[in-house]
Amino acid sequence: MSDGLRGDGAPFSWGPLRVQELEERVRSTREATICALNQMLDLKDLNTGVHSTRLAEWAVRIGRDMGMAESGLEDIEVAALLHDAGKVGVPDAILRKPGPLDPEEWRVMRMHPEFSWAVLRLIPGLERASLYALHHHEKFDGSGYPSRLKGEEIPIGARIVAVIDAFDAMVASRPYKEGLPIEEALRRLALDSGRHFDPAVVRHFVPIASAEMQSVFEATGVSRTTEL
Repeated sequence: MSDGLRGDGAPFSWGPLRVQELEERVRSTREATICALNQMLDLKDLNTGVHSTRLAEWAVRIGRDMGMAESGLEDIEVAALLHDAGKVGVPDAILRKPGPLDPEEWRVMRMHPEFSWAVLRLIPGLERASLYALHHHEKFDGSGYPSRLKGEEIPIGARIVAVIDAFDAMVASRPYKEGLPIEEALRRLALDSGRHFDPAVVRHFVPIASAEMQSVFEATGVSRTTEL
């Protein structure tokens, strides 16, 4: 009732069980939405290379190894799964173009983190994850996009997603390119550590990927003998 009273005149109060039930419903709906969006990316063939759930697992492990609070790891996991959700707003002619993109096509492609943010921020509880998605193409030296953030100005979740996303892109075999061998992808991450990528994230990621090479090969179909 508008005056905050029950029909018998006593103040209205939500019982603890009712509040818990509502919280569980909100959480269940959020998780279902995350799964639906991830499935959408699979159907659009936008989850490439290493399976998206493996990337999310690695992201969480890196965050935990770097001392992030457990309460923040879910945001890392969601961002790792859905950072490219905004690519549904990029025309297939650009996403699947076999050759280099022209300046206008790059302008459109570079909007996808903002598209991801625009979608994810509308889901209750994913506000922080949406910021990680927004900034996952920032570079440690400040030369990235969309905001040219530098170093620790970049949210830690975005710095983690940047590394695993770059690794995924390098090892993924697509119709228009062969994936790199795992060793070469890791070498390139190390080479760009401190420029494109947070050195601390790279240090934590390399042992994880190295230890799980065989399962990564199975997931991506990349051969150890792939020529550069």
